Amino acid sequence: MLKKSKGIILMKRLLIWSLYFFSGFILYSKRGNLYPLLITFSRTVYPLSIFWLQIRIKKSTNFMPIDSKMTTSQLWFNLLPVFASLLTVIFSLMNAFLYIFGKLTNF
Repeated sequence: MLKKSKGIILMKRLLIWSLYFFSGFILYSKRGNLYPLLITFSRTVYPLSIFWLQIRIKKSTNFMPIDSKMTTSQLWFNLLPVFASLLTVIFSLMNAFLYIFGKLTNF
């Protein structure tokens, strides 16, 4: 039973990563469907978000490690990559879905 659950986890991760890589392909190879500032931001942060997410998944740590003993600079150092990666995921997926929707409606 443990082997089956690891297989399901692997398939979920594979599906999520393939969707994220597909949205990155659309982001870099096609014209953006969002506001140009959002496209530029996503193109800049997208490679960094892949590495940051991979490190967080491999270490199995919290995505937002917040502690009451942290200084303000430590807090921002931990929170800025989280927010930037989250926004990049949202913008790149939204761009990919808008691209697909546009292709489906134009035939």
